[in-house]
Amino acid sequence: MKTASYSWVLLLFTLGIWAQEQEIEIRQAGSFQLDEVNFPGANILERSTTKQVHLVHEGMDIWSDKAFFYKKENRFDAFGNIRIIQGDSLNLTSKSVSYNGNTKLAVAKVDVFLDNKEMILETDTLYFDRIENKGYYPTKGVVYDSLTTIESQYGTYFSATKKYQFEKQVIVTHPDFILTTNRMDFYTDIKHAFFYGPSKIEGQDYVVLCQQGFYDTQNKKGFFKKNASIDYNQRNIVGDSIYFDDTKQYAAATFNVKMTDTINNTFLTGNYGQVFKAKDSAMVTHRAVATNLVAQDSLFIHADTLIATGPPEKRIIRGFHDARIFKEDLSGKMDSIHFNQKTGRAKLIRRPINERELQYLTPQEISARNPILWSNTSQMTGDEIHLLIDNEKEVLDSLLIYNNAFVIEQDSLNPDNFNQIKGLQLKGKFNGRSLETVDVIQNTEMVYFIYDDETLDLVGIDKAICSALRLDFIESAIDKVTFFTKPDGIVYPPNELPKNVRQLLGFKWREEERISSKEDLFHGVDLDKFAIKMITGKTPESDFSNFTPTKKIKLAK
Repeated sequence: MKTASYSWVLLLFTLGIWAQEQEIEIRQAGSFQLDEVNFPGANILERSTTKQVHLVHEGMDIWSDKAFFYKKENRFDAFGNIRIIQGDSLNLTSKSVSYNGNTKLAVAKVDVFLDNKEMILETDTLYFDRIENKGYYPTKGVVYDSLTTIESQYGTYFSATKKYQFEKQVIVTHPDFILTTNRMDFYTDIKHAFFYGPSKIEGQDYVVLCQQGFYDTQNKKGFFKKNASIDYNQRNIVGDSIYFDDTKQYAAATFNVKMTDTINNTFLTGNYGQVFKAKDSAMVTHRAVATNLVAQDSLFIHADTLIATGPPEKRIIRGFHDARIFKEDLSGKMDSIHFNQKTGRAKLIRRPINERELQYLTPQEISARNPILWSNTSQMTGDEIHLLIDNEKEVLDSLLIYNNAFVIEQDSLNPDNFNQIKGLQLKGKFNGRSLETVDVIQNTEMVYFIYDDETLDLVGIDKAICSALRLDFIESAIDKVTFFTKPDGIVYPPNELPKNVRQLLGFKWREEERISSKEDLFHGVDLDKFAIKMITGKTPESDFSNFTPTKKIKLAK
């Protein structure tokens, strides 16, 4: 029994100490009075000429000009020049404060000023919960430091994590940008912002739109997703996710990427893209396509990698590795393409052939490597092909083929026969969308199959050599051949010209490679989706802040 009695005494003593630690303590006051009629149960404390009322509760010091202290309820209401200090984490001033020592909830009102060392909060009303270690303001508030000002209709401050959660009409004003959003989490020590809902960042030369994102306001870099887009370097960039670094003047987008150049009526699309502002360049890869408006029709350019360089008025698009083009009535394949949007000249280029290869490659093998164009039933190849666009009329103007120009047209009456013309160079003229005329000059050779107009029987095969000739087209099919100089040729009866000499040297029919639709641009291309690298941290926020694209392509100066 003695042991039991001793235990109860020890328990009551312990509870008494705990209860005493919870009580609000009066450290100083200029005067003390009671007014049970108007303020029953209150100790009315007022300042003197030299000392304010000083109350203390569990490490929190409160100074005021006047306080109504309710000892039994362990709470007080204080007024006039309020100053609250809690260690080195909180310094608050206001016109009034109500505090309950049992719930540890403080309510500060009128001209509330909270300084947590990293940033300052100004608002009209602030609720501060010492148990949860957080503050909440239900009225408009402004948070700021030496560079950044953040306004919101209401918000919450979490002291332990040094985090603000701003809600409704959030506006961040910084010397380098303005950010607006519906909700934002902001860490005051590292200056990281995470925003949700329709959001916009306006910088000196960029505008970011998204519905979810992260922005490092100190280093001016971020990661954005959900309807993300950037207007940057006179381009609009759209993607499922976008990484942006203003200091490095760099942006990268992944999945469903679209870069729009409204000045040149050009779009770059793909599943990964980069923009380098300092180099005035952009790159798109993985199912990359450039779309240019020609004659109210779209000219599509595909390559493994597409790069656009230069200012809008001098922009050049380059496509590397297995480049392809397609538009209505015209398509082509080449190793690479160089498109100067100012001059309207597109160069279709083959992979270089070195001197050693020239020693053993046959003319047919070289022809198989050369860039190729298809126009209706005509196939055209050469060492290098140029397409010229009239920028004012936005139409295809002309075609140039340099070295080993070769035109082949499959016979419509007999698919085993092919009309062929080859020469050193070729010059073609377009009429709207279709070829109108083609001039083949220097060392020109021809094989042409002649049919009876009535019976449609093959009556002869014309083999000729001349210095130049012209082809007239109707609906992109050869209609007439005109020789400019006296040709040296013979029309052979079909049975007198063996099949093995009916083809000119270098003949290569490449119909299986023909591109007949936009989807054919990707025929045989590996379309496995590009994967981004996300470094997973302890919190969802760290996934944003540690995002890094895994693929960067350095551009030659």
